[in-house]
Amino acid sequence: MELNNGFVVDATVGVSWGALSQSSLTSGQLLREVAAGVPFVVPGLWMYEVSNALLVLMRRKKIEPGQCARAREALGNLNPVIDDEGPRRALNRIWELANQHSLTVYDAVYLELAQRRKLPLASRDEALIEAARQCGVQTIL
Repeated sequence: MELNNGFVVDATVGVSWGALSQSSLTSGQLLREVAAGVPFVVPGLWMYEVSNALLVLMRRKKIEPGQCARAREALGNLNPVIDDEGPRRALNRIWELANQHSLTVYDAVYLELAQRRKLPLASRDEALIEAARQCGVQTIL
């Protein structure tokens, strides 16, 4: 898969980059691509979602506090391209995608971003992957 132009990353993949218990071979390969300079694009809410997921994993004792701290530091050192156009689309196109595909508005943000930027979408969320495929968006994972 050609990723030189970048790809959109949802929170499920971000969490997999920080928590080994959530990772896969493909998510590891994507992180290596990022380390090699391939850009990844996220909406502004990405860091909040990833941070919250790590907090929940720690509270549920799925990861240790030290692992959570290392994950937060490593993820904080990444340099995503942060898309700021999404909020202006929340009440129209994003809402429509969420409604049409039975997604949360939060998940529809990633789908709309991948569509608009014409980039593949990296996600581990089955409903989001299926919606992306229905919309003709290339998926990773």
